[in-house]
Amino acid sequence: MKSLEEKIINEGEILPGNILKVDSFLNHQIDAKFLDEIGKDFFEHFKDKNINKIVTIEASGIAIAMACARYFECDIVFAKKGKSANMHGDLYEAVVDSYTYKKPYKVTLSKKYLSKEDNVLIVDDFSAQGNAMKGLISICEMAGASVSGVGIVIEKGFQNGGEYLRNANVPLYSQAIIDGYQDGKIIFR
Repeated sequence: MKSLEEKIINEGEILPGNILKVDSFLNHQIDAKFLDEIGKDFFEHFKDKNINKIVTIEASGIAIAMACARYFECDIVFAKKGKSANMHGDLYEAVVDSYTYKKPYKVTLSKKYLSKEDNVLIVDDFSAQGNAMKGLISICEMAGASVSGVGIVIEKGFQNGGEYLRNANVPLYSQAIIDGYQDGKIIFR
């Protein structure tokens, strides 16, 4: 997605540890008009997959899921990072190792919101090592739901998350793939 690459170049910031900061438009402050383009692009890519549920993880994935759900005309369910006091009953759980936070955490999703009748598109803002996607796919498998695609806004192609998903035959669409950084510049695939 050329407009996304341009937005990353113009507004993104490379931090130590190969962290790309795009909080001016994607995961802190949100450019709603641009996010709508992101949702429409995911819809165009996956529109023939009969998606009836969007699955993501809190918090950054929720806005992306909302943009997608507008076009797919379906519900969203998001996995919560941890079990809050108001979550009770039967839950699906998976452990996710966070690249950004450098620690594992448990994600939970109520069983009443995901089932074998669901044909799922999983979306998120970033994929580095693919751990969040692995956790969400695991939850979908526990529910018997079909994962018809994974949509990532920004994939770090120099890490193994995308490669892992492709090798597992998961239909993956990344809107921008970064293959590395050189002299303070971003190298796109």
